[in-house]
Amino acid sequence: MSSAKRLSKAYKNAKRITFDDNSKFILFSDCHRGDNSFADEFANNRNIYFHALNHYYKEGFHYCELGDGDELWENHSFESIFQAHKNVFKLLREFHLEKRLHMIWGNHDMVYKDKSYVDKHLSSYFEPIDNTDKKLFEGITYSEAIVLEHHKTGQELLLTHGHQADWWNYTFWRWGRFLVRVLWKPLQVWGIADPTSPAKNYTELIKIERRIKKWIVQNNFLITIVGHTHRPRFPEPGAIPFFNDGSCVHPRSITGIEIENGQISLIKWQIDTTTDGTLKVVRVLLEGPQLISDYSEKKCLVKT
Repeated sequence: MSSAKRLSKAYKNAKRITFDDNSKFILFSDCHRGDNSFADEFANNRNIYFHALNHYYKEGFHYCELGDGDELWENHSFESIFQAHKNVFKLLREFHLEKRLHMIWGNHDMVYKDKSYVDKHLSSYFEPIDNTDKKLFEGITYSEAIVLEHHKTGQELLLTHGHQADWWNYTFWRWGRFLVRVLWKPLQVWGIADPTSPAKNYTELIKIERRIKKWIVQNNFLITIVGHTHRPRFPEPGAIPFFNDGSCVHPRSITGIEIENGQISLIKWQIDTTTDGTLKVVRVLLEGPQLISDYSEKKCLVKT
């Protein structure tokens, strides 16, 4: 199956959510939450991420995670990840209880496409303090893709991980997981990167982006937002509407995409230093806000 067919299949079977100009969404991907070991890249940014997540919860945002939220290639089970970042998962549970949590699986957490696996491992957790099982994400379902559809204009935004355009990490993800566990994870401590990862292989990254852009053009310039490559992308109106929210494992920062007031923005959260030497987590606007309607098919056809 070609990358175009995989993307089309994801779009066809996507979970659909209606939104309007009053809706608020925060899109993060590629958190790669690990077990707090030397290979856990998320651990460096967990305080930044938790602060940002808490902000979005209080402000009434829906949380959409576009795949690779949990690092299940390097780690064998969700339980070790949960114990390392319990505060994060408890906050995500609050989104879930208010029906504001929308999860997509990527290649590093592709096991979540199996509903029985999700029900077994994510529905509850054991609390040793009082020796009981506690509810966590009961009833949660992971999707390959989500389509946000504006209830007035009908304009659609496709959210997916993006590994559909990466044949190795989609079709042969089990082989990739095997190689990471037995080879690249031990070598990571020496600074040797996994060459199969598009985030660390620029040539492969460009190929993946080209495939997705080609599919977007072939599908009426459908606004498409992905992760996977870890490279933030925010096109100008009139260009091919290919967005990437980046990742949560950048050095000393995390990036994401906000949708609010009918507009879309690329943002970054990082630790900043005030003049008196105080460290604080701050939100930085990188691109936008831009009206989503500016990326309509007609406007893209005019300038592309």
